[in-house]
Amino acid sequence: MGYAARITGIGSAFPEKHLSNEELTRMLAHHDVETSEKWILDRTGIRERRVANVENEAETNSSLGARAARKALKMAGRKADDIDQIIYATCSPDTLLPSTACWLQKKIGASNAWAMDINAACSGFIYGLVTAQQFILSGQARTILVVGGEVLSQITNWSDRSSCIIFGDGAGAVIVERVPAGSRQRILSSHLTSNGSLSMLFYVPAGGSNLEVTPERYAKNLHKMRMNGREIFKVAVRTLTECALRTLEKRRLSIERLDWFVPHQANLRIIEAVANRLAFPMDRVLVNLERYGNTSAATIPSALDEAVRDGRIREGQTILLDAFGAGLTAGAVLLRW
Repeated sequence: MGYAARITGIGSAFPEKHLSNEELTRMLAHHDVETSEKWILDRTGIRERRVANVENEAETNSSLGARAARKALKMAGRKADDIDQIIYATCSPDTLLPSTACWLQKKIGASNAWAMDINAACSGFIYGLVTAQQFILSGQARTILVVGGEVLSQITNWSDRSSCIIFGDGAGAVIVERVPAGSRQRILSSHLTSNGSLSMLFYVPAGGSNLEVTPERYAKNLHKMRMNGREIFKVAVRTLTECALRTLEKRRLSIERLDWFVPHQANLRIIEAVANRLAFPMDRVLVNLERYGNTSAATIPSALDEAVRDGRIREGQTILLDAFGAGLTAGAVLLRW
């Protein structure tokens, strides 16, 4: 008998501090960056974001991931010992060595699991979810924890108006379990892609093995994110649309039969443009970036978690997850809840 993969539990977690557009505008003024609440809202759809205090152990990346994971485990009716694999999607890890997945494993006590990180930036959760599905389909895993967690405030250049207004910190997690191949509730299809020729649209110059962070490079903010927002916008709209359609085509499912569309929460303008291209109504698009900003790999699982817990998403509904990120990476997953 074959296998399928199903999400059985979900959770999310955010830092305590809310940073509103008004507060951010005042903060940026000290960096000689001119902006306003309205300017930020009009261009992004964001009103506030969460910012971690990494000096507080409870708000490190892996700690936020652990909080989200415990909620997902509770919903799934599982214990940490039931997990046999941990996949942690992040581009802002606690440490370069060891992986954030290993820090998380320690914190939740998942002693029977093996753990690894995935860095696909904002597409990381989708990549992680598809990877988990493949381990389940191959028979090598039964219960997998997939986490998307970020503390992007630590690699944000607060002097760069084009990027510093967008990002926030947070984590989302799901439990993915083996079910019979014919199960109604399961991952139905997926599509992954990447285009390395577009790597320079969004990157962090220093901090890897190519470029050590020296005092001179630190002073130039080379250890912080750099992005070409205008070009990313164009590529993102096209890529998200293509990934959505390719994933639906694999199941011969029309867009009209979707109950919910959950895109990466990068920018409200991007989300609206993709919905328009897909001819999909915005009242069936899950959006929470107004309150959290772009939390990269955490955006999709956290938006999904909110909708599950408040009753918008119900058993048997069909949902499309869709993301793009630095690399340029992209991917979509179609599932039945």
